[in-house]
Amino acid sequence: MREETVKASVESGSDSLQDSSSSATTQYLTFMLDSEIFAVDIAKVREVLEYTNITKVPRTPEFMCGIINLRGSVVPVVDMRLKFSMEQSERTVNTCIIIVEIVQDDEVSEIGALADSVKEVMELEHNKIEPPPKIGTKLRSDFLKGMGKHNDQFIMILDINRIFSNEELSSMQQAVH
Repeated sequence: MREETVKASVESGSDSLQDSSSSATTQYLTFMLDSEIFAVDIAKVREVLEYTNITKVPRTPEFMCGIINLRGSVVPVVDMRLKFSMEQSERTVNTCIIIVEIVQDDEVSEIGALADSVKEVMELEHNKIEPPPKIGTKLRSDFLKGMGKHNDQFIMILDINRIFSNEELSSMQQAVH
């Protein structure tokens, strides 16, 4: 519907296009890793699963937990804490697997991202998102699209397509096949 509004503005030559893009919003799924809040564009999220049995696969990267059977499809599951050099946590009733789509080199892959818990789906206006800091985060800033602020808390917005290198994705895909 938003695209229709923007398209209509362009076709009509309306000056409101600039205004509508600066206040445009994107929905994000927020989740917890340790005490930090992360977010991923909801358009990249396929579904959220309760923690389930994960089959370990030998000779895979340390951050890869293994694979799950998702309605007949084999999906690699990654411990996001380990990927971000955090301590591995104990599994709880809140531990979940977020199934996300990753696009690299025009190829779409699904992975399961293990998170401590899912918080909520929220909207953030684009003009309320700041560029990621160059220092002061535990993460490499190239993983981040930006920093959002909601209810006096900072939210690290992930660029899910840049978290894994081509070699890491290739290694995960080899484990699946």
